[in-house]
Amino acid sequence: MNEENFKFICDLVLREAAIVLGAGKEYLVEARLGGVASRHRFPSLNALIDHLRFAPNTLPLQREIVDALTTNETLFFRDFHPFEALKKEVLPSLLARHTTGKIMIWSAACSSGQEPYSLAMLLNEAFPSQADRFQIMATDISTSILRRARSGLYQQLEVNRGLPAPYLVKYFTQTPEGWQINEQIRRSVDFREINLSRPFVGMPKFHFVLIRNVMIYFDIPVRRQILKQVRELLVPGGYLLLGGAETTLMVDDGFTPVNIGRSTFYQVT
Repeated sequence: MNEENFKFICDLVLREAAIVLGAGKEYLVEARLGGVASRHRFPSLNALIDHLRFAPNTLPLQREIVDALTTNETLFFRDFHPFEALKKEVLPSLLARHTTGKIMIWSAACSSGQEPYSLAMLLNEAFPSQADRFQIMATDISTSILRRARSGLYQQLEVNRGLPAPYLVKYFTQTPEGWQINEQIRRSVDFREINLSRPFVGMPKFHFVLIRNVMIYFDIPVRRQILKQVRELLVPGGYLLLGGAETTLMVDDGFTPVNIGRSTFYQVT
Protein backbone atom coordinates (compact mmCIF):
# COMPACT_ATOMS: atom_id res chain seq x y z
CA MET A 1 0.00 0.00 0.00
CA ASN A 2 1.57 3.27 -1.06
CA GLU A 3 1.74 6.35 1.17
CA GLU A 4 -0.92 8.30 -0.73
CA ASN A 5 -3.44 5.46 -0.49
CA PHE A 6 -2.75 4.99 3.21
CA LYS A 7 -3.45 8.69 3.78
CA PHE A 8 -6.70 8.38 1.82
CA ILE A 9 -7.86 5.51 4.07
CA CYS A 10 -6.88 7.42 7.21
CA ASP A 11 -8.87 10.45 6.04
CA LEU A 12 -11.87 8.29 5.12
CA VAL A 13 -12.03 6.54 8.50
CA LEU A 14 -11.51 9.83 10.36
CA ARG A 15 -14.29 11.53 8.38
CA GLU A 16 -16.82 8.68 8.61
CA ALA A 17 -16.11 7.24 12.07
CA ALA A 18 -13.81 9.74 13.84
CA ILE A 19 -11.27 6.93 14.28
CA VAL A 20 -7.71 8.20 14.30
CA LEU A 21 -5.21 6.10 12.34
CA GLY A 22 -1.68 7.42 12.24
CA ALA A 23 1.78 6.48 11.06
CA GLY A 24 2.65 2.95 12.03
CA LYS A 25 -0.88 1.61 11.45
CA GLU A 26 -0.19 0.55 7.87
CA TYR A 27 0.02 -3.08 8.98
CA LEU A 28 -3.46 -2.84 10.51
CA VAL A 29 -4.98 -1.39 7.35
CA GLU A 30 -3.32 -4.02 5.18
CA ALA A 31 -4.45 -6.86 7.47
CA ARG A 32 -8.06 -5.65 7.74
CA LEU A 33 -8.57 -4.64 4.11
CA GLY A 34 -6.83 -7.55 2.41
CA GLY A 35 -9.98 -9.64 2.73
CA VAL A 36 -12.14 -6.82 1.33
CA ALA A 37 -9.89 -6.57 -1.73
CA SER A 38 -10.09 -10.34 -2.26
CA ARG A 39 -13.88 -10.45 -1.91
CA HIS A 40 -14.27 -7.77 -4.57
CA ARG A 41 -11.64 -9.41 -6.84
CA PHE A 42 -9.14 -6.58 -6.79
CA PRO A 43 -5.61 -7.78 -7.60
CA SER A 44 -4.09 -5.72 -4.78
CA LEU A 45 -4.96 -3.41 -1.91
CA ASN A 46 -3.69 -0.43 -3.90
CA ALA A 47 -6.10 -1.37 -6.71
CA LEU A 48 -8.98 -1.39 -4.24
CA ILE A 49 -8.07 2.03 -2.83
CA ASP A 50 -7.50 3.49 -6.29
CA HIS A 51 -11.03 2.36 -7.17
CA LEU A 52 -12.37 4.09 -4.04
CA ARG A 53 -10.55 7.29 -4.91
CA PHE A 54 -11.46 7.62 -8.55
CA ALA A 55 -14.57 5.56 -9.37
CA PRO A 56 -18.10 6.99 -8.95
CA ASN A 57 -20.73 5.56 -6.59
CA THR A 58 -18.41 3.84 -4.13
CA LEU A 59 -20.40 4.61 -0.97
CA PRO A 60 -21.30 0.95 -0.21
CA LEU A 61 -17.66 -0.05 -0.58
CA GLN A 62 -16.54 2.87 1.59
CA ARG A 63 -18.94 1.64 4.28
CA GLU A 64 -17.46 -1.84 4.03
CA ILE A 65 -13.98 -0.35 4.46
CA VAL A 66 -15.04 1.56 7.59
CA ASP A 67 -16.69 -1.61 8.96
CA ALA A 68 -13.50 -3.58 8.39
CA LEU A 69 -11.36 -1.01 10.20
CA THR A 70 -13.68 -0.71 13.21
CA THR A 71 -12.32 -2.65 16.18
CA ASN A 72 -14.85 -5.29 17.25
CA GLU A 73 -13.05 -6.91 20.18
CA THR A 74 -15.51 -7.94 22.90
CA LEU A 75 -16.48 -10.81 25.17
CA PHE A 76 -19.18 -11.85 27.60
CA PHE A 77 -19.06 -10.22 31.06
CA ARG A 78 -15.93 -8.31 30.08
CA ASP A 79 -13.70 -7.39 33.07
CA PHE A 80 -16.21 -9.05 35.46
CA HIS A 81 -15.97 -6.43 38.27
CA PRO A 82 -18.33 -3.87 36.65
CA PHE A 83 -21.02 -6.54 36.41
CA GLU A 84 -20.61 -7.35 40.11
CA ALA A 85 -21.02 -3.65 40.91
CA LEU A 86 -24.11 -3.51 38.71
CA LYS A 87 -25.70 -6.48 40.43
CA LYS A 88 -24.92 -5.43 44.00
CA GLU A 89 -25.33 -1.65 43.93
CA VAL A 90 -25.99 0.20 40.67
CA LEU A 91 -29.08 -1.65 39.45
CA PRO A 92 -30.68 -2.01 42.92
CA SER A 93 -30.23 1.74 43.45
CA LEU A 94 -31.90 2.48 40.11
CA LEU A 95 -34.80 0.19 40.95
CA ALA A 96 -35.20 1.84 44.36
CA ARG A 97 -35.18 5.38 42.95
CA HIS A 98 -37.37 4.68 39.93
CA THR A 99 -40.30 2.61 41.13
CA THR A 100 -42.43 3.05 38.00
CA GLY A 101 -41.74 3.06 34.28
CA LYS A 102 -38.92 1.51 32.31
CA ILE A 103 -35.27 1.72 33.39
CA MET A 104 -33.38 2.46 30.19
CA ILE A 105 -29.91 1.03 29.50
CA TRP A 106 -27.74 1.88 26.49
CA SER A 107 -24.84 -0.32 25.43
CA ALA A 108 -22.96 1.83 22.91
CA ALA A 109 -20.37 0.39 20.50
CA CYS A 110 -21.81 -3.03 21.34
CA SER A 111 -19.95 -4.90 18.59
CA SER A 112 -21.25 -8.49 18.18
CA GLY A 113 -23.60 -8.22 21.15
CA GLN A 114 -21.84 -9.93 24.04
CA GLU A 115 -22.14 -6.89 26.33
CA PRO A 116 -25.89 -6.25 25.99
CA TYR A 117 -26.65 -9.97 26.13
CA SER A 118 -24.51 -10.21 29.30
CA LEU A 119 -26.65 -7.44 30.79
CA ALA A 120 -29.85 -9.21 29.78
CA MET A 121 -28.72 -12.48 31.38
CA LEU A 122 -27.58 -10.65 34.52
CA LEU A 123 -30.96 -8.95 34.87
CA ASN A 124 -32.77 -12.25 34.40
CA GLU A 125 -30.62 -13.92 37.05
CA ALA A 126 -30.34 -11.16 39.66
CA PHE A 127 -33.77 -9.52 39.29
CA PRO A 128 -36.07 -12.20 37.86
CA SER A 129 -39.28 -10.55 39.06
CA GLN A 130 -38.27 -7.11 37.75
CA ALA A 131 -36.24 -7.95 34.65
CA ASP A 132 -39.05 -6.71 32.42
CA ARG A 133 -38.72 -3.24 33.95
CA PHE A 134 -35.39 -2.82 32.15
CA GLN A 135 -35.10 -1.93 28.48
CA ILE A 136 -31.75 -2.45 26.74
CA MET A 137 -30.75 -0.59 23.59
CA ALA A 138 -27.49 -1.59 21.92
CA THR A 139 -25.82 0.32 19.10
CA ASP A 140 -22.84 0.13 16.78
CA ILE A 141 -21.60 1.85 13.66
CA SER A 142 -21.13 -1.41 11.73
CA THR A 143 -24.12 -2.85 9.89
CA SER A 144 -22.41 -6.21 9.45
CA ILE A 145 -21.52 -6.60 13.13
CA LEU A 146 -25.06 -5.61 14.13
CA ARG A 147 -26.38 -8.34 11.86
CA ARG A 148 -24.26 -10.81 13.79
CA ALA A 149 -25.39 -9.40 17.13
CA ARG A 150 -29.06 -9.70 16.23
CA SER A 151 -28.60 -13.34 15.26
CA GLY A 152 -27.40 -14.21 18.77
CA LEU A 153 -25.22 -16.98 17.31
CA TYR A 154 -21.72 -17.50 18.73
CA GLN A 155 -18.86 -19.87 18.11
CA GLN A 156 -17.23 -22.09 20.73
CA LEU A 157 -14.30 -19.72 21.28
CA GLU A 158 -16.69 -16.83 21.88
CA VAL A 159 -18.79 -18.61 24.52
CA ASN A 160 -15.57 -19.80 26.18
CA ARG A 161 -14.54 -16.18 26.78
CA GLY A 162 -16.13 -14.82 29.95
CA LEU A 163 -19.44 -16.68 29.86
CA PRO A 164 -20.10 -18.71 33.06
CA ALA A 165 -20.79 -22.37 32.28
CA PRO A 166 -24.23 -22.33 34.02
CA TYR A 167 -25.28 -19.43 31.78
CA LEU A 168 -24.19 -21.35 28.67
CA VAL A 169 -26.33 -24.33 29.73
CA LYS A 170 -29.33 -22.18 30.70
CA TYR A 171 -29.44 -19.58 27.94
CA PHE A 172 -27.85 -21.22 24.87
CA THR A 173 -28.61 -24.16 22.58
CA GLN A 174 -25.88 -25.86 20.59
CA THR A 175 -26.60 -26.05 16.86
CA PRO A 176 -24.54 -27.15 13.83
CA GLU A 177 -23.77 -23.43 13.23
CA GLY A 178 -22.69 -22.64 16.81
CA TRP A 179 -24.27 -21.69 20.13
CA GLN A 180 -27.64 -19.93 19.78
CA ILE A 181 -28.78 -17.63 22.58
CA ASN A 182 -32.39 -18.20 23.54
CA GLU A 183 -35.26 -16.15 22.15
CA GLN A 184 -36.16 -14.47 25.44
CA ILE A 185 -32.69 -12.95 25.86
CA ARG A 186 -32.32 -12.13 22.18
CA ARG A 187 -35.63 -10.26 22.08
CA SER A 188 -34.79 -8.26 25.20
CA VAL A 189 -32.14 -6.23 23.32
CA ASP A 190 -33.01 -3.59 20.71
CA PHE A 191 -30.09 -3.24 18.27
CA ARG A 192 -29.71 -0.04 16.28
CA GLU A 193 -27.08 1.54 14.04
CA ILE A 194 -25.55 4.71 15.50
CA ASN A 195 -22.33 6.57 14.71
CA LEU A 196 -21.06 7.96 18.01
CA SER A 197 -19.14 10.73 16.26
CA ARG A 198 -22.37 12.19 14.85
CA PRO A 199 -25.27 13.91 16.67
CA PHE A 200 -27.50 11.51 18.60
CA VAL A 201 -30.93 11.93 17.01
CA GLY A 202 -34.20 10.62 18.44
CA MET A 203 -32.60 9.08 21.52
CA PRO A 204 -34.56 8.56 24.76
CA LYS A 205 -33.32 9.43 28.23
CA PHE A 206 -31.22 6.74 29.91
CA HIS A 207 -30.60 5.62 33.48
CA PHE A 208 -27.39 3.78 32.66
CA VAL A 209 -25.02 4.14 29.68
CA LEU A 210 -22.03 1.94 28.80
CA ILE A 211 -19.45 3.24 26.31
CA ARG A 212 -16.55 0.92 27.00
CA ASN A 213 -13.20 0.65 25.25
CA VAL A 214 -14.11 2.84 22.28
CA MET A 215 -13.26 6.41 23.39
CA ILE A 216 -9.56 5.56 23.20
CA TYR A 217 -9.87 5.54 19.39
CA PHE A 218 -11.13 9.13 19.24
CA ASP A 219 -9.30 12.41 19.65
CA ILE A 220 -10.13 14.77 22.53
CA PRO A 221 -12.67 16.98 20.67
CA VAL A 222 -14.69 13.94 19.62
CA ARG A 223 -14.55 12.48 23.15
CA ARG A 224 -15.77 15.81 24.50
CA GLN A 225 -18.63 15.89 22.00
CA ILE A 226 -19.71 12.32 22.85
CA LEU A 227 -19.59 12.88 26.61
CA LYS A 228 -21.60 16.10 26.33
CA GLN A 229 -24.34 14.30 24.42
CA VAL A 230 -24.33 11.39 26.88
CA ARG A 231 -24.54 13.80 29.82
CA GLU A 232 -27.61 15.41 28.26
CA LEU A 233 -29.27 12.01 27.84
CA LEU A 234 -28.67 10.75 31.38
CA VAL A 235 -31.49 11.17 33.90
CA PRO A 236 -30.55 12.72 37.27
CA GLY A 237 -28.68 10.11 39.28
CA GLY A 238 -27.97 8.02 36.17
CA TYR A 239 -24.67 6.25 35.65
CA LEU A 240 -22.04 6.15 32.90
CA LEU A 241 -19.53 3.31 32.61
CA LEU A 242 -16.37 3.64 30.50
CA GLY A 243 -13.57 1.18 29.80
CA GLY A 244 -10.88 0.63 32.41
CA ALA A 245 -8.39 2.81 30.52
CA GLU A 246 -10.88 5.62 29.88
CA THR A 247 -12.04 8.57 31.97
CA THR A 248 -14.10 11.75 31.83
CA LEU A 249 -11.41 13.63 33.78
CA MET A 250 -9.83 16.49 31.83
CA VAL A 251 -12.38 15.89 29.06
CA ASP A 252 -15.82 16.74 30.54
CA ASP A 253 -16.02 18.24 34.03
CA GLY A 254 -19.78 17.65 34.18
CA PHE A 255 -19.23 14.12 35.52
CA THR A 256 -18.22 12.96 38.99
CA PRO A 257 -16.34 9.65 39.40
CA VAL A 258 -18.00 7.20 41.79
CA ASN A 259 -16.02 4.17 42.94
CA ILE A 260 -18.20 1.11 43.42
CA GLY A 261 -16.32 -2.01 44.40
CA ARG A 262 -13.36 -2.28 42.05
CA SER A 263 -14.99 -0.25 39.27
CA THR A 264 -15.43 3.44 38.56
CA PHE A 265 -18.76 4.78 37.34
CA TYR A 266 -19.57 8.41 36.49
CA GLN A 267 -22.59 10.51 37.42
CA VAL A 268 -23.65 13.95 36.25
CA THR A 269 -22.42 16.65 38.62
